[in-house]
Amino acid sequence: MVPEKKVGKAKDEDWFAKLDAELSARTDAISKDKEEINFQKTTINRAIIGDFWNVLNRFSRINVQLNMEPTYSEFAQFEEFPLKWRFKNEYDFEAVNRVQLVDRTQTQGRMGDSLKVMYYAVDSTPYLRMVFDYCEGEHYYKYAGWKRIFGQFVVFDSPLSKFDMDRFHEKLADVVLAWYESHLRNNRDILISHLKEKYERGETFTE
Repeated sequence: MVPEKKVGKAKDEDWFAKLDAELSARTDAISKDKEEINFQKTTINRAIIGDFWNVLNRFSRINVQLNMEPTYSEFAQFEEFPLKWRFKNEYDFEAVNRVQLVDRTQTQGRMGDSLKVMYYAVDSTPYLRMVFDYCEGEHYYKYAGWKRIFGQFVVFDSPLSKFDMDRFHEKLADVVLAWYESHLRNNRDILISHLKEKYERGETFTE
């Protein structure tokens, strides 16, 4: 009697060993990618949150109220409010997916004008985008009532892997200067005209 050969089992084990090695390699690669993304987000968010807080305080010196998200109670520990502070040790920077400043001025249609930084993905590639949203007016919808219509300008847009902080700061400063001057001169058109001249239109939405 010819002994039974266990070829099938050996092949199955060999097949799974190769698959298992490939799965392990992909797990390691993806884990490394996630660690790199989280490190980048932590570094970038730490800088941007600090930048936006400084901008908010500069606007407050000319009595312009901006609201910020995340709020200072989340990320800051103060020695003397609002200028002497440091980041809370436990603050989770990598969990932040949006940072924004929102104008609360109730004249010239400024309420809701906002500078936003957000993360998004295209085909699993993470991007960072900075936009300026502004209210274009109101419209009455039959079933929803009055809604405010917002336009948007894309100020900065970059894959996270190619993020350039100097370029980001250049764009941030450009918009902040126009925004600030428009308040000093009490003329919102200065800001809107500047944005229309220099930046591409983004989406339109209602609130």
